[in-house]
Amino acid sequence: MTKENRNIWIFIEQEDGKLADVGLELLSKGRELAGTLNSQVWALLCGHKVADLARSLIHHGADHVLLVEHPELEIYRTLPYTRVTADLIKKHQPYILLVGASPVGRDLAPRVASAAGVGLTADCTDLQIGDFTIKKENRLCKDLLYQIRPAFGGNIIATIVNPNTRPQMATVREGVMRKSQADTSRKGEVETFTPEFQESDFVLQVLSREMREATVHLKDSPVIVAGGGGVGSQDEFNLLCDLANLMGGEVGASRAAVDAGLISREHQVGQTGTTVRPRLYIAAGISGAIQHRAGMDQSNKIIAINTDPDAPIFQVAHYKIVGDLAEVMPLLIKALREKAK
Repeated sequence: MTKENRNIWIFIEQEDGKLADVGLELLSKGRELAGTLNSQVWALLCGHKVADLARSLIHHGADHVLLVEHPELEIYRTLPYTRVTADLIKKHQPYILLVGASPVGRDLAPRVASAAGVGLTADCTDLQIGDFTIKKENRLCKDLLYQIRPAFGGNIIATIVNPNTRPQMATVREGVMRKSQADTSRKGEVETFTPEFQESDFVLQVLSREMREATVHLKDSPVIVAGGGGVGSQDEFNLLCDLANLMGGEVGASRAAVDAGLISREHQVGQTGTTVRPRLYIAAGISGAIQHRAGMDQSNKIIAINTDPDAPIFQVAHYKIVGDLAEVMPLLIKALREKAK
C-alpha cells in the first residue's frame, strides 16, 4: 500500500473550544505508529469557531488537520458528527481511525464503524503495528493495527486485528497513552471541509445544557492515596483522606471500595475507572486485581500496604509494607506531621 492510504486519523474531542486530553494523547501514539508505517497523522476536528485549535494539534503531532466547522456542530450530537466522520472516511479512506473512549467517543465510534461497515475494538490499552497470517487462506497481512485490550474480566490480554476492512478502528481510554509535549516548531497543513447534512441528522435537538465542574482530578494529581476492599470502615478510609491532604494529593479507590460505599465513583482507579500516572501512588488495602493494576501500574513510584504478603499488588509495588493499614497509616501521618513542623 502507498503512503497516502496509510494515514492514521485521530478524532479530536473538544468542548467549548477546549481540547480534551485524550485526543492529544492519541496524537502522540499516532506519531509512534506513523513512524512504523512511514505515514502521516491526520487530526479530525469538528465544532464551531474552533479553527484556532488547529495549530495546537499540529504542535502536538498532527501532520494534517481536517477542520469541519458548522453551527450545528457546536454541541456534540451523534447523528451530525457521524455524518461528517463517515463522509470524510469515504472521501479519504484512512488506514486507521482512533477515537478516545470518553462518553462522546463511546457514542460516536460504534455509529461510525457501522456506517463505514468496519470493525471496532473498544477500550484498548495498547496499540502496535505488526503482521498477521490468516491460516485458512495462507495469506500474510502486513502492517496491521494490533488492538490490545483486557478480555474475560481482565484475566487475559487479547490482541485483535482487522485484516479485511478499512479503516481499522479502536477506542482508547484517557490516560492510557502518554501525551507528548507541544513542539511549536512543527509544521502542518489545515484543510477545511464543508459538511452536507440531511434533515434526518437533526431529529435530536439540544434544548438546554447544564455543566458541572469536576471536583476530583485524579489524572492531574502528583500523589494519589488509594484504598480498597481491605479498608474495614469509614474511619479507616478517613485516614487515607488525611494522608492525601498532608501530601497535597488526591484520594483514589478500587472498585471494591466504591461498591462498598466508602467513596464515590469519581475516585475509582482502574480498568472501569480512571487511568493515572502519578509520581507517587499509595495503595492501602488493595489486593491488586489486574483490573485495578491496569489503571495505575505506570505510576512512577508505588507503595503498597497489605496484610497479605502474597497480594498481587506487591508484584507492581516499588515499596512493600506487610501490615494492617489501621496501624501503618497513623504512623505515616504522624511522621509527615512531625517533618512539617
